[in-house]
Amino acid sequence: MYYTNPWLIDLVRIFDQNERKGYLRLDLNENPGGLPADFVKEVLSEVTPEFVAQYPETLEFTETLADFLGTDISHLCLTNGSAEGIRYIIQAFTSENGRVVGVVPSYFMMQLYSEMYGRKFVKVSYNDDLTMDIWHILDVLTEDTQLLILLNPNNPMGNVYSEEEFQTILAECRKKEITILVDEAYHYFYPETFINYALNEEHIFVTRTFSKLFSLAGCRLGYVAGWPEGVKMVQKLCTPHNTNAFGMLFAEKIMKTPGMLEGLIERFTEGREYLIRELDAHGYQHQGEAGNFLFIEPKTDAVDLVRRMKEEKKILIKSYENVGRFGTCLRVSIGEKKYMEQFLKALFELDR
Repeated sequence: MYYTNPWLIDLVRIFDQNERKGYLRLDLNENPGGLPADFVKEVLSEVTPEFVAQYPETLEFTETLADFLGTDISHLCLTNGSAEGIRYIIQAFTSENGRVVGVVPSYFMMQLYSEMYGRKFVKVSYNDDLTMDIWHILDVLTEDTQLLILLNPNNPMGNVYSEEEFQTILAECRKKEITILVDEAYHYFYPETFINYALNEEHIFVTRTFSKLFSLAGCRLGYVAGWPEGVKMVQKLCTPHNTNAFGMLFAEKIMKTPGMLEGLIERFTEGREYLIRELDAHGYQHQGEAGNFLFIEPKTDAVDLVRRMKEEKKILIKSYENVGRFGTCLRVSIGEKKYMEQFLKALFELDR
């Protein structure tokens, strides 16, 4: 008998296949400039025909990553971007009709994966001032909740959780035996981290990606950090050879090249400070305490502004609806100063 998974029938997915070449891409939280061209050329000089032809070998890279993080490989699982790790954690640690709690708006794949597998995704909303009161989270953590998903920083809101807030949440989850997943896709833009909890305690995971500060979105590489038995469960769900050899090569070189990571952070920080300074000087309201993105309240219609930016200025940005006191506003990825200058020149010209 023919069969279709009933959870997929009404599942809504949007696949964006638009051509983005030739645009300044400030819509998907990538590094618009990417890695330095001479660095890319140097790394690619090591690529041989055999390297391209063979399946990816992960042990050496995982050991390098473990040393970089101050742990061992039993605490790590490489994934095809952090999204794959998030998906597998939901599969492994929740049941059909199981209760998953997450804040909204957030990275939509958290909710989508939950619904894809027939889980009950419980939404925790932000305050109108775009802050998150952790008591809103604690109030919905029930005895039958199986997984709490937090993002630190959260995309698209840009908020973070303090150490004290996390410990309060952790205590409640311990009491109710709830697994915690903290996605840290935007780590390094915001240096505080909860990864030590994942490396030293049970039923806590941290997921990270090399797509953001490491500027390797095209290479699809991420990882799950957690306690060894939990990591084994995630690994059992991974497809064979799921990581990208080019991604591992570039990520290893970034970690091992003195000053490379620091240089990426420095250029980003300069761009962010310039963007915020100019927005303030021109009377724009904005929000986003962490991450490589910013909400901006425009002076004209946000949706129309996104369209005009694309058509007239070859710049891609996004609009978001119902963003607290901002209403419908812009979300812009942050890059180094020269790209922020290009964006602001277009914004000040069109948004009036």
